Amino acid sequence: MRQDLTNQDKPAQDKIAHEADHGAVTDRDGLTRMAEAARVAQRILATSAGAVRVRLLEAIAGALEADRAKILTANRLDLDSAHNLTAAQRDRLTLDESRVGAMVDSVRAISRQRDVVGEVIEGWVLANGLRVRRIRVPLGVVGVIYENRPNVTSDASALALYAGNAILLRGSSQARHSNQAIVASVRRALAEVGLPIELVGLAAETSREGAVAFMRLDTAMDVLIPRGGPELIATVRAQATVPTIIDGDGNCHVYVDEGADLAMAVTIIENAKMQRPGVCNAMETLLIHASVAESLLGLLDTALAPVELRGDARTLRACRRAVAATEDDYAREFLDLILAVRVVDSLDEAIDHIRKYSSGHSEAIITSDLAHAQRFEREVDAASVLVNASTRFVDGGQLGMGAEIGISTQKLHARGPMGITQLTTTKIVIEGEGQIRH
Repeated sequence: MRQDLTNQDKPAQDKIAHEADHGAVTDRDGLTRMAEAARVAQRILATSAGAVRVRLLEAIAGALEADRAKILTANRLDLDSAHNLTAAQRDRLTLDESRVGAMVDSVRAISRQRDVVGEVIEGWVLANGLRVRRIRVPLGVVGVIYENRPNVTSDASALALYAGNAILLRGSSQARHSNQAIVASVRRALAEVGLPIELVGLAAETSREGAVAFMRLDTAMDVLIPRGGPELIATVRAQATVPTIIDGDGNCHVYVDEGADLAMAVTIIENAKMQRPGVCNAMETLLIHASVAESLLGLLDTALAPVELRGDARTLRACRRAVAATEDDYAREFLDLILAVRVVDSLDEAIDHIRKYSSGHSEAIITSDLAHAQRFEREVDAASVLVNASTRFVDGGQLGMGAEIGISTQKLHARGPMGITQLTTTKIVIEGEGQIRH
């Protein structure tokens, strides 16, 4: 039985429940009511025991599994009505048996992670006898605005709920049916364990004005996490009144150093670019030391056969099929089988290039020189820095951190993959026996 929401008038409760049960909120007034109801519902979840939240995630995984056919049918509706999508966008939108199975596995993996809510981070006793503790608590109401990735709907919901938060979701119009089906499964699980379905809200009004309204729910939303391309991020920066954690674009670089193991380099480069080119941790620019450029580009001509290479003058001389790169190519996140290439004369030049063009996501060096590896680690300013490994590893699950709600490229509060811990904040608890300040 769904718990009642206190401090809400009955008509508003009924309207929210109706909208929730039918998959999404589609009007502006409904958006505000949804956010306010999420705020009230979150107070219930915030005081729940960790075992309750584990049971909830197990129920969500079970609901997704039971509703697999419905979710795939909804996804086919989205794919059939989607037009003018790039190959990468269509890939991100597509669900199949394997991907739904991965969504289920991800939710179950989150439920097995350590519960951080209520964790005492540090504590001390003052000379006057006051006992002070810093405790980890939920953020409150988390908003996520994202594009074309239905799996984000289940991952973000599970992470937010396990960290004691309510979550408001605003996906793209292209994934509307998929998101509604997934949210319906999550809400059914919430009802099964006796928690308010208002803990998860979906905004289906997909106009630009509706997006801006979502970004301005500052009276009820504590933090907004955008997941999408440069246009979405720019709109959030310009329009949002809710505090944001930016899941920025990934103009990721791989630098192949002088004396690097070229066989290793080819394997890493092929994986970083081709394994899944439409994601933020795929390599977009390859930097090559001049001493190995001709040899490496000869090997890559075959290994990267499906990839369009855009390079500088020295790249063009070493690889006949490459086309001339523009300045903009080095600053772009292609999210496609396109790679910008540049030949450099030193580690310093490679680092300078990265400083100029990097989006601060993930940067890698392939080298056999320990001193160069250590310099790269120290001097490259990014959320993740890799040595002799593919940028594709920059993922919460791959790094043993569990599922993530995004990868932050900013420096405040959270940086890198954002999991359960990053969806909490802290409060100071002070206990005394009548002390006063003099």
